[in-house]
Amino acid sequence: MSGYCGSAPGHDFHGPYHDQEYGFPVTDDNILFERLVLEINQAGLSWLTILKKREGFNKAFEGFEVERVANYGESDRARLLGNAAIIRNKLKVNAAIENARRIVGLQKEFGSFRSWLDQHHPLEKPEWVKLFKKTFVFTGGEITGEFLMSTGYLPGAHDEKCPVFKKIARLNPPFLSVK
Repeated sequence: MSGYCGSAPGHDFHGPYHDQEYGFPVTDDNILFERLVLEINQAGLSWLTILKKREGFNKAFEGFEVERVANYGESDRARLLGNAAIIRNKLKVNAAIENARRIVGLQKEFGSFRSWLDQHHPLEKPEWVKLFKKTFVFTGGEITGEFLMSTGYLPGAHDEKCPVFKKIARLNPPFLSVK
């Protein structure tokens, strides 16, 4: 095994994420939103930094409740930018709030963020990237690809020889199903 599957198991932060979350299908919109926010915040940083700050993100963004974050105003923005428990980057904080608002719009139109994703599945990564750039802010190829791998929409999160791959396959993630 190579890459994440070879290095993550047994690590205090990477291990649990690799074994219990990465690549597993996600059905909850708040968890999908959390993953998007975390991937956006990882840009330019290590994933370990994000995993270490994950609890801080969860508290700062009030459990990543999409509607709540979508209603954040200037005082919330200032609170987030002053919070050392998260990445205090104005572009990333603004992206989290704006993307929450856009997800609320998708929920109204499609019933849920997950339904919107399911309606567009299967797409190849380049098409997903175009769609995400059109729909969200601060989403490029790496952020979109990692978000979709981490939530089971694109393959590549685990080597097929990794025991976690077999667990995920039993859950029939979108990347293994064909419309």
